[in-house]
Amino acid sequence: MERPEIWLTIAPDLHVFLASGRRSERIALRTDGAATLGHVVESLGIPLTEVGTLLADGRQVAGSHIPADGELISVRAVHRPQPSAGPPRFLLDVHLGTLARRLRLLGVDAAYENPDIGDAALAARSAAEQRVLLSRDRGLLRRREIWAGAYVYSHRPADQLRDVLSRFAPPLAPWSRCTTCNGTLRTVAKTSVQDQLRGGTERSYDAFAQCADCGQAYWRGAHHASLDAIVADAVREFGPPAVA
Repeated sequence: MERPEIWLTIAPDLHVFLASGRRSERIALRTDGAATLGHVVESLGIPLTEVGTLLADGRQVAGSHIPADGELISVRAVHRPQPSAGPPRFLLDVHLGTLARRLRLLGVDAAYENPDIGDAALAARSAAEQRVLLSRDRGLLRRREIWAGAYVYSHRPADQLRDVLSRFAPPLAPWSRCTTCNGTLRTVAKTSVQDQLRGGTERSYDAFAQCADCGQAYWRGAHHASLDAIVADAVREFGPPAVA
């Protein structure tokens, strides 16, 4: 018996995952008649974390749907912002350290694993702590045990940040998290962090914060202007409206 043939249209945002020869308006594909639609989509290189609605001949179906011969399948990208039951919490793999620090700078809960603890441990932590796993590793995002995941589309940290903020719309609380360990910051007196200050810093600054978890001290030093620009851009585009 001839194997079923289906036709697929893939959302343009997902073409990055396709082999160059398959980046066409409509793809013809033969299946074994038993594979689920989710498996078919993954076989094309598309992580299911990046798939929104699936349609078969215009009707919405689940990833467990088994395509029939002649069906026209539409694979759509996730809707932005992606619905969430509460403020999203993230887990980033070893290759996304700069993105993790920028998310923390904005007050977003962003756990980061460095050194690399391996795919199995990352997936297990995502499930145990109900964190959205952010990665550029498609294989990692295909692991069934992860709680939720998202592919980070760019190599550039600025674009990565915009990607995550536009997709998940996390509430922003700039300068409230430790960029080193993800702990929360609290305002402290200079005397509380004096052992971390050099002479020039101690003489030039009076406002300090300290991480409640790791003890790292923070102040508005020489690099503050560049960090402030990152915060200002993010709040302007993704933050709450300014209070009049």
